[in-house]
Amino acid sequence: MPNNIEGRGLTDREMLQLCLELEKGRCRSISNTVLETTHKKLREIYASCLDNSSQNQFELFEILANKGWYKTDLATVEQIGRVQELMQNNLHPDDQF
Repeated sequence: MPNNIEGRGLTDREMLQLCLELEKGRCRSISNTVLETTHKKLREIYASCLDNSSQNQFELFEILANKGWYKTDLATVEQIGRVQELMQNNLHPDDQF
């Protein structure tokens, strides 16, 4: 069913973006499931599914990025430093007292 006024259906870019969003959602869902699963073998199965979905997500991202349809900015040295500091403080909050 067309999604736009011209009735042309989804473009390649729109289809890839939708697939990427679906795969990201799948990764989030499986990740939550892994965190809540206590049965060791079942947890390993879900972890394998998460690895597969994560790989699919990255491949979709690479296709979009290579076509120039998904642009990302490189982090500055200052931004990296702020994130490192934030992570260090959150990993060792007691060190601040």
